[in-house]
Amino acid sequence: MLENIKQIAQRIKELREISDMSVESMSKELKIDVDKYIEYESGDIDIPVSFLYEIAGKFNVELTVLLTGEEPKLQRFSVVKKDKGLSITRRKEYKYQDLAFNFMHKKSEIFLVTVDPENKEKTITKYAHVGQEFNYILEGQMKLFFKDQEIILNSGDSIYFDSGYEHAMIALGNIQLKFLAVIF
Repeated sequence: MLENIKQIAQRIKELREISDMSVESMSKELKIDVDKYIEYESGDIDIPVSFLYEIAGKFNVELTVLLTGEEPKLQRFSVVKKDKGLSITRRKEYKYQDLAFNFMHKKSEIFLVTVDPENKEKTITKYAHVGQEFNYILEGQMKLFFKDQEIILNSGDSIYFDSGYEHAMIALGNIQLKFLAVIF
């Protein structure tokens, strides 16, 4: 996993340098601390998908390019068989599968997200990213931390929200949580 993060970080750095942007101007534009941006670009720490999504938008490249180094190739449709989505391991608590990784010029990012049952001792870290997000619960029960609210969602429930506000999700009970996340 660390080697993969290093490769992604190198792609981010190359895009910034090709665009003749300084680390300081990038961190200011992305509204993150300079030191945190430097850590992401070094590849020494985990890079949140939300940050990668912002970088992809900033440089007008597909998220797939950042993740794999390859351009998506499909234009009319893309079929992803069960359990064959592009696996993305960004944070320990979430497992992502990109369900549209090989489709060119997407207007949204679509992920199947799996969250293991709640660990009561775990610290919940909230993230925010540009855009909007839609989550549809496929299995299990989700507790969504959104700003200062806690929202419980069950299988079949959905939520659409402004992802510019900090949010996090955990699985409740002893059942693995699976949900479809669409980021616009």
